[in-house]
Amino acid sequence: MPVLARWIEAAVIPTVVVTMMPAVAEERRAPRIVGVEFPFGHAFGMPNDRVMQRSVLELALRVLAGASAFGTRVDLDVEWPVPMREAYKAWQPKVPSPIVRKMLEARQSPA
Repeated sequence: MPVLARWIEAAVIPTVVVTMMPAVAEERRAPRIVGVEFPFGHAFGMPNDRVMQRSVLELALRVLAGASAFGTRVDLDVEWPVPMREAYKAWQPKVPSPIVRKMLEARQSPA
């Protein structure tokens, strides 16, 4: 995503990346970053939680409008309402994908 943001910025269109991995976005030189400590797939917050989603969107728009320096990073100070361990388990599919199944099998095999 940061690479795409840089390409868009090269066309003189400002961007902001909302990400669960802000350190990676910094390493990849994203122009503007909003870091969120949310489970993957939920960059803007809990499903149907309009207040949380709006706070992420408003912060992203403030960063987009006000960050003049390339590489600006602002982290959202909102805690996910469910313990992260539970949130990640709830996000996982009930049946592992073929690649995950192979990885699990390899991990359980004696070396």
